[in-house]
Amino acid sequence: MSTHDIPSASELAALLASRVCHDIAGSAQAMRAALGVLDDPGAADMREDAIALLRSGAVQVGAKLEYARVCFGAAGARAGEMSLGEMKTLSAAMFADARPDLVWKPAEGVIDKTAARILLNLVWLAGDALPRGGTVHVEAHASPGGGARLRVVSTGPRLRLDPSYTLALRGERPENGFDGRSVQPYYAGLMARESGGRAEASVSEERIEFNALIGPGQRVQAAE
Repeated sequence: MSTHDIPSASELAALLASRVCHDIAGSAQAMRAALGVLDDPGAADMREDAIALLRSGAVQVGAKLEYARVCFGAAGARAGEMSLGEMKTLSAAMFADARPDLVWKPAEGVIDKTAARILLNLVWLAGDALPRGGTVHVEAHASPGGGARLRVVSTGPRLRLDPSYTLALRGERPENGFDGRSVQPYYAGLMARESGGRAEASVSEERIEFNALIGPGQRVQAAE
């Protein structure tokens, strides 16, 4: 793969910023509409609904920014470990207003911080693949030497995963180049490759499965 096929550091940063902004835009616009209602003297009967919308929007924006901070930010990049319980809490808040249900197995234990960031990115992608709702099954197991085995499976009606995501996860440039959405699977795959592993996605009519093995000499195989 040519260096011209991958985003530069500045392009990667810009695209990841675009991904975060895109995800919080809806909540921010709803909050703006609520403020408009509160500023309208003729909409007194809608005041309580507007306040509830503001509160909900603020919670959603905070949860999404905290999730993105761990996925993309400097705090998430620090060396160390992260508990599955903490990741489960972050994910529950992130998807509180979304359709997919999250099932964690196991729900306890710790994994390397880099593996945790990859896992949270895959969970984000898996949730996006279920616009009509469904279930996201999350599995993470620590491996010797600081590695990890990760699997995230989406099941539900009208599954969808853009083909560009599968290419980007493997480090290949999509036909129309990278954008604010396909950059996320690219970033997750990049972290896996830089950690001596790989990440892949497989798609069928009934499920979408993301697999990653993190650590020197690891090879990806779909879990049974």
